[in-house]
Amino acid sequence: MANTNVFRGSDATLILAPTDSEMPEGEAANEVIEFYQLSPVGRATGVEVYVQTELEEYHEIGKRHSAQLRPGNIHVSGKMSRAYINGALLRLLLGQGAVPERTSEPYPQPSFNMQLRTEDPATPGTNSTITVHGVKLENWAYNLPEDDFVMESVTFKGLFITVEDQEAGG
Repeated sequence: MANTNVFRGSDATLILAPTDSEMPEGEAANEVIEFYQLSPVGRATGVEVYVQTELEEYHEIGKRHSAQLRPGNIHVSGKMSRAYINGALLRLLLGQGAVPERTSEPYPQPSFNMQLRTEDPATPGTNSTITVHGVKLENWAYNLPEDDFVMESVTFKGLFITVEDQEAGG
């Protein structure tokens, strides 16, 4: 049966996991994830994941409405903010390019999986997990406001996305 629970952001956990630790990109991500203990990610807020499909419309001559919609390319992207500045997200973006000791290029950009897991404490065992596979961070920003919390934010892209719903046994 499909999960029909309603969740709040406070019911969610954000987990970063390396894609393939034998590949240089996964190894670079694993190093940062373990060093900064990013599983789960703490103090994250405003997490958004987008899936965009390029639907192509086919119009026949003399017709105003589309005769057919054809699926096109699929783009997975998103963004998140974090109220904890320690260099972890910047290292996930730049890899060895963010460390004080300069290393010779090229070095791999870390790639990892991002899991968004929601579980209502009132119904343990019932959860939904969205996994964005092959994530790479695209942009990083640092916000130092006068009268608010210091925040860092990132945008990301992923290769593909999967969803898994689980319901507690009755």
